[in-house]
Amino acid sequence: MNNLDTYSQPINELSRQAGQAVMEIYEKDFAIYDKSDSSPLTEADLAAHTLLVKGLNALTPDIPVLSEESNDAEKADRFSWTTYWLIDPLDGTKEFIKKNGEFTINVALIVNGEPVFGVVYAPAIDVLYWGAKGEGAFKQEGKQAPTAITVADVPPTASGWKVVGSRSHQSEEFKQFMHKLPEADIIAMGSSLKLCLVAEGKADLYPRLGLTSEWDTAAAHAVVLAAGGQVLSMEDMKPLIYNSRKDTLLNPHFIVCPAISDIWA
Repeated sequence: MNNLDTYSQPINELSRQAGQAVMEIYEKDFAIYDKSDSSPLTEADLAAHTLLVKGLNALTPDIPVLSEESNDAEKADRFSWTTYWLIDPLDGTKEFIKKNGEFTINVALIVNGEPVFGVVYAPAIDVLYWGAKGEGAFKQEGKQAPTAITVADVPPTASGWKVVGSRSHQSEEFKQFMHKLPEADIIAMGSSLKLCLVAEGKADLYPRLGLTSEWDTAAAHAVVLAAGGQVLSMEDMKPLIYNSRKDTLLNPHFIVCPAISDIWA
């Protein structure tokens, strides 16, 4: 499979299957919300993880898989990988617990530190995003035909900005950053759907000034890139790179945008 676009159909279908497994648990009336071994949250996470890993191993047996649910040995092995799948079986655990529908299944292909293909599926609202390097980005709502998506043009002044922020994790740093855009409309959203809003042009900016892990962002990062946008480290305004820090799988603070603007940079 040298053509990245050939991954779209099988990975989209696999993500939908994982989403269906999560929804069977999500739709139950449960009252245990933590991530203990017996909680519905853990049950949903592991059900999606098992489906995704099995499906990816069958589709691409020579490409390893790194998941949030991988063990320590598997996470240590990643330093020898130049190409691997990076997945988050259930991104947006707080959204899952709140039952607001804003959680996703994330699948990304990483090649030399760059997310070159990604699928983000939100099963509760049946919305699917995907993108591949050189092939463009797409969105499909339910059974409607997929539509191509692109990032918006950068607003020319400090007014009129639409900035997406975390529904569950707005930090003090985020509030300080927003002083640069005092007239901006803030759109609250959960999980990796925040990056997807920038990818489809519904938001102009997503500054993430709090902790995230690499599996939280990789799939939507690929969609943003395929839609013409950027995901930049706030440390140096250079592209966010994966599998480059041996001591951690945490991302630095980053910003998602169509392009760098002097208004906020």
